[in-house]
Amino acid sequence: MTNRQILQAMSGLMAGMFVAILASTVVSNALPRIIADLGASQSSYTWVVTAELLAMTATVPLWGKLSDLYNKKLLLQLSLLMFVAGSLLAGFSHGVGLLIFSRVVQGIGAGGLTALAQVVMAAVIPPRRLGKYAGIFGAVFAVGTVAGPLIGGVLVDTSWLGWRWCFFIGVPFALLAIVLLQATLKLPTVRREVKIDFLGAFLIVAGVCALLIWVSLAGHQFDWASWQTAALTIGGVLLLVVAVFVEARTPEPVIPLDIFRNRTVTLTTVASLLVGVAMFGGTVFLSQYFQVSLGKSPTMAGLMSLPMILGLLVSSTVAGQVISKTGKWKKYLVAGAVVMTVGLALLSTIDADTHFALLSLFMAVLGIGVGMLMQNLVLAAQNDVPAAELGAATSVLSFFRSMGGTIGTSVLGAILANRVADEMAKGLKEAGIAGAAGGGPGGEGGVPDMTTLPAPMRSIVEHAYGVSTADLFLIATPFALLALIAVVFIKEKPLKTTSGMERLAEESAGASGDGAAADVPGQARSEKAASPADSGPTTPVG
Repeated sequence: MTNRQILQAMSGLMAGMFVAILASTVVSNALPRIIADLGASQSSYTWVVTAELLAMTATVPLWGKLSDLYNKKLLLQLSLLMFVAGSLLAGFSHGVGLLIFSRVVQGIGAGGLTALAQVVMAAVIPPRRLGKYAGIFGAVFAVGTVAGPLIGGVLVDTSWLGWRWCFFIGVPFALLAIVLLQATLKLPTVRREVKIDFLGAFLIVAGVCALLIWVSLAGHQFDWASWQTAALTIGGVLLLVVAVFVEARTPEPVIPLDIFRNRTVTLTTVASLLVGVAMFGGTVFLSQYFQVSLGKSPTMAGLMSLPMILGLLVSSTVAGQVISKTGKWKKYLVAGAVVMTVGLALLSTIDADTHFALLSLFMAVLGIGVGMLMQNLVLAAQNDVPAAELGAATSVLSFFRSMGGTIGTSVLGAILANRVADEMAKGLKEAGIAGAAGGGPGGEGGVPDMTTLPAPMRSIVEHAYGVSTADLFLIATPFALLALIAVVFIKEKPLKTTSGMERLAEESAGASGDGAAADVPGQARSEKAASPADSGPTTPVG
C-alpha cells in the first residue's frame, strides 16, 4: 500500500480516535463545575472519571477478541454508535447517577475504539512503517487533547451553552467517523465458526469491577478494614482465579493465556499497567488543581495544559519518524520511561504558589516521556506476535493500561479526598475557624465552588488542594520507575516489513503446507480465516 492509500484508510480511524479523546478531555475542565452544579461529592468526581475507564477497561479484551473473529470495520462503527448513545445520555443528565451510567456506555464504546484502532493499524501497516503512522496518531491524540480542554472551558464559561454541550459536541464527529470508515476502510470479512467465551468475559469483567469498586469506595463509604472490604476483595480475586481456569480450557479465550509465554508481550503488558497507574492516576486531577488550587477559569485551565500536550505531540511524532527510518525502538522506550519518571518526580514538588513557568516545564517533561513510551510499547508487542494474535495481544496491552489508569484514578482519587479533608481541617483549626471542619467546603467530600468563598477560606482550600495534588504525583513516581525496570528487560527485535494481513496469509499458507501450525500459537484456528476463498487478496484496501 502507498502512503496515500494508508492515509485514506486511516482517515475514519483517526476521526474515531479524535472523538474518543475529545470526549474524555472536553469534560476534564468542566467536571468541577458539573459536580458543583449537581451537588455531588469528591467521590462522585472520581466516579465520573472512573466509570468510563472501568467500562473501557473491562470491555477492551472482548472487543479485541471480536476483532479476531468478525469484521473490524463493522465493530468500529458499532463502538462509535455506542459512544454517541452515551454522549447523548450524558448531555441530558440531571443527576450524578445518570451521568455516571452514561459514562459507562461511553466507556464501552471507547473500549472498542481503543482496541480496534490499533488492531486495524497493525493489520494494514507493516511494523517497520508503523512508527511513522503511530506518530500521526500521536499528533491526532495531541490535537484532541489540546482542543478538548479549550473547547470544554469555553463551553462552560459561555452562559447560553453550558457544560451539557461538552457531551453533545462529540456527536457530529462520531457520525462523521462512521461515514468515513464506511467510505475509506476496506477490510476482508472473516467467515468461520466462532465461539465467544461469554463466561470468561463475564468473570473477567465481574472480578475487575469488584476490585475497582473496592478501591474506589474503601475509606469513604466504608472502612478499609470492614466486611465490605473482605467481600469485594475475596470475591474479586476468586472470580479472577475462576476466569484464569476457564480461559485456560476454552478453545476461543477472551485473553489467550499462552501469549504471556512471549517475553516481550509479558514485559510490555507489565509496563503498560504501570504507565496507566502513573500517567492517568497522576494527571487526571490536574484540571481540578488548576481551577481549585490556582483559581483559574475552565478556559484558562485548558490553556495551562498545553505544555504537557505539546511535549507529547513533539516526542511521539519525532520518535515515530525516527523509528520508521532506523528500525531501532528500544532506546526510545527506555528514554521515555526515564523522562516520565523525572517529570512525575518534578510535579510532586508543586503547591498553590508554584509559578506557571516552572509548572509548564514539569508538565512538558512528563509529556515528552509519555509520548516516547506509550505507543511504542504497543509497537514492540505487535512486532513480536503471530499475525493471528494481533488482536488479542493489542487488546491485552490496552486492557492492562486502562486497568492501571482505572486503579490509579480510583486509589489516588480516594487518597486525594482524604488528604484534602485532613489538610482543610488542619488549616481551619490553625485559622481558628470553629465548627467549620465538618461543614465547610469540602468538609463532607464536596468539591468547593471557589467563586463563592471568602478570601480566608479560599486560601485554605487552595493550599489543601495544592499539597494534596503534589502527593498524588509523589505516589505515582515509583510506578513509573517500575515501568522503566520492565522496559529495560525487553529484548529489541528487528521490525517486520509486512503487514498483519500479509503475515496472516503467509503463516496460514505455511501451516497448511508443512504442518507447522503447532509452532505458532493460535495459527491453526485462523487457517480458514486466511484462505484465499474467504479473505480475498492480501492487499486489503481498494
